[in-house]
Amino acid sequence: MQNIYLFNQKLLNFLGASPTPFHATNNMLNELMQAGFVRLNEQQEWNLDAAQRYVVTRNDSSIIAFTLPNGTMLANGVRMAGAHTDSPCLKLKPNTEICANGYLQLGVEVYGGALLSPWFDRDLSIAGRIAYLDQSKEIKSTLIDMREAIAFIPSLAIHLDREANKKRSINAQTDLPPMVCMQTGENRSFKDCLLEQVKIQNPDAADILDFELSLYDVNSPALVGMEKEFLASARLDNLLSCFTTMRTLLDCESEHAQLIVCNDHEEVGSASSSGAQGPFLRDVLNRICAWSGDGFSSLMSKSLMVSCDNAHGVHPNFSSKHDTNHSPVLNKGPVIKFNANQRYATNSSTAAIFRSACERAGVPVQNIVARADMACGSTIGPITAAELGVPTVDVGAPQLGMHSIRELAGTMDAHSLYKALLVLFAQKNLLLV
Repeated sequence: MQNIYLFNQKLLNFLGASPTPFHATNNMLNELMQAGFVRLNEQQEWNLDAAQRYVVTRNDSSIIAFTLPNGTMLANGVRMAGAHTDSPCLKLKPNTEICANGYLQLGVEVYGGALLSPWFDRDLSIAGRIAYLDQSKEIKSTLIDMREAIAFIPSLAIHLDREANKKRSINAQTDLPPMVCMQTGENRSFKDCLLEQVKIQNPDAADILDFELSLYDVNSPALVGMEKEFLASARLDNLLSCFTTMRTLLDCESEHAQLIVCNDHEEVGSASSSGAQGPFLRDVLNRICAWSGDGFSSLMSKSLMVSCDNAHGVHPNFSSKHDTNHSPVLNKGPVIKFNANQRYATNSSTAAIFRSACERAGVPVQNIVARADMACGSTIGPITAAELGVPTVDVGAPQLGMHSIRELAGTMDAHSLYKALLVLFAQKNLLLV
């Protein structure tokens, strides 16, 4: 088991190195392969072996890793944990250059339910995936991360909008394009700048064909607070859960099957080939069942999915936004999510299993239910449960500032979730009802 200091240092490094879902997936892939996981290719036949560990990706932005038992999987089912690799952000439009008033700007669109005001007055960089032609006219793909601050979205001075602190609205089309340089007539095109970036690691690159690029804040993840009890970073929702589930799979010693899935596109509904509503997880499980000879439905009925996605911690300045009896606090343990209308997949049976795991791991556990007069968010949990028929519990570390460009979590909670998952993944009998 990782001690909490080492765990958090690795979490900070992972967050800082993962500005996009592509980078998060690639970092997880590399970590798993370094630990001995064998990479599989969806386009090829799989020759699986008992007691072996495997990893597969889809679209470079979703990843599934699993371990196989020595014998049948049906006796104990599969322990599964799920998270998502994407976070709300600003993405560049394909024809992105805007020339206005002597400045070169970039056209953007909002991805997911982002809090927009924190994007102003930040040092921003660009990262993502680029498709290019090489010297042989072959289409290739690569990831880039410019790392340095090259973009900025300045606020309008309060002198020009005296009501800014009371009722300023944000128009995503006109207010968010960042400035990247002065327009001089001698500027390189943005496409030329991208080609230079690609050539750093791919000298054979000849032409940019297309890209999926996002802006991100270059401010590094950090421990904050008088006692360093808080963790501040971009993309805590939900890379914190991606890292935690990955570490669980790497560190858990168990004789039965285990699996983690980290899907893309959760923030926009999960309806994609690599999203939770797509067939990625079912495709992988079908191949595993073909190897083991187990029936899919029987295996799912004996399995458990832990949907890990951060929960809303109670905000000390806005505590009225929470139900008084269901107000999670940072550093007080993972949160079990409940919703009568199935926005979360938790039921009394799956909640009891997770609660018991927390008790045996020696970590506190909290509950959250939205106020009855407020709408509730959702996760990959209900989607996965409906797609697979697998018993599911929705849990997550509490955090503040969800969907902001910089979010806040407690330094204890990711590690507490990790400890609970270790116990749950090693547990033999789930006693599902």
